[in-house]
Amino acid sequence: MAVIRPFRALRPRADLCKAVASVPYDVIDVPEARALADGNPLSFLHVIRPEIDLPVGIDEHDDRVYAQGAANLKRWVQDAGSLHDATPALYAYRLRMGEHSQTGVYGLVSVDEYDRGGILKHENTRPPKVKDRVRHIVEQRAHAEPVYLTFPDNREVARILEATQRQDPLYDFTAPDGVQHTVWKVQASAALAEAFGHVPVLYVADGHHRCEAASKVWQSTCIVASRCFPAVCFPVSEVAILAYNRIVEVGDAFVDRVSERCVVRRASGQDVPQRRGDVCLYAEGAWHTVTLPPTGRRTVADTLDVARLGEFLFEPILGIVDQRTDPRLIFVGGIRGTDELAQRVNRQTGTVAFSMYPTGIDELLAVSDAGLLMPPKSTWFEPKLRSGLLVHLFD
Repeated sequence: MAVIRPFRALRPRADLCKAVASVPYDVIDVPEARALADGNPLSFLHVIRPEIDLPVGIDEHDDRVYAQGAANLKRWVQDAGSLHDATPALYAYRLRMGEHSQTGVYGLVSVDEYDRGGILKHENTRPPKVKDRVRHIVEQRAHAEPVYLTFPDNREVARILEATQRQDPLYDFTAPDGVQHTVWKVQASAALAEAFGHVPVLYVADGHHRCEAASKVWQSTCIVASRCFPAVCFPVSEVAILAYNRIVEVGDAFVDRVSERCVVRRASGQDVPQRRGDVCLYAEGAWHTVTLPPTGRRTVADTLDVARLGEFLFEPILGIVDQRTDPRLIFVGGIRGTDELAQRVNRQTGTVAFSMYPTGIDELLAVSDAGLLMPPKSTWFEPKLRSGLLVHLFD
């Protein structure tokens, strides 16, 4: 059964929440982070991307980066614009993007539960990235950002969240990307935690490296407060997954070589596949629809479009066996759109782009339940959580 615990959140004053709240550290690169935080000393990017306060070109793993992040968080803790809740609580966090809305429980989940498989993952992690997150957590003595989990729908959890949303929120603002973020303190935190105890399992949606880093921190430090880490848990029925697209360096006559293995049709302007099993290929200034053959491999993970793309195109044509590490591959989140794919390919000779059909939540659950792993960058969850609203300090 799932465990979620209330915590004493460090958070901004309501009038400052929009200025503080930032996108997660891993959805932007350093130049984008510098641009977003420019002129905004309150942006939480100064904590989760502290290299933006150091000279351009500094290595992200330089000792000065970790020290800067710790100093920035300490300064934020002491600032008059920050609040530290006196008593532990759970929170409700709603995201609205256009017609889509989802509301989750924001609290602490257990490292022990993650380690024994009560929080299921679907992707491998990269040791250097985990090491980087561990260093930030230890130096800052805080989990600065939550992970994004999902869980099977539960009526009592839904009832309490619905009642909570009839109260006045702590925060309610619309971010520059048009997504509305609303946070409430749950008055019935004990009842919500009890109801959550009937949830059979949690699934990692977004934040595999932060989960693994939290586990490593607890194992290496045994700091009592690090035995739990913050997460926003959304019911499965409400989450939305976009495609995770690919740009790849290829050789000559790539479309012809693809045609030898798959059915290829000129897409007539169509740049998004309409069904599972199809991908859209941008090459030589035009979009094509490629139908992937059914896999001959055995597991549910092998049936995913991203896996079949590897099996039938990347491996035999390009020799790309490990999508996690091959430098010829660039992954582009679906929120950036297909126009960006075409523009990048047009600027970089010798590349093509693949627009993918989104991996379904049913596929994610099936792979996770089977104890298997997806190929890297199989899912892009949108809308994204904002960082800096509720921080877990090791107090």
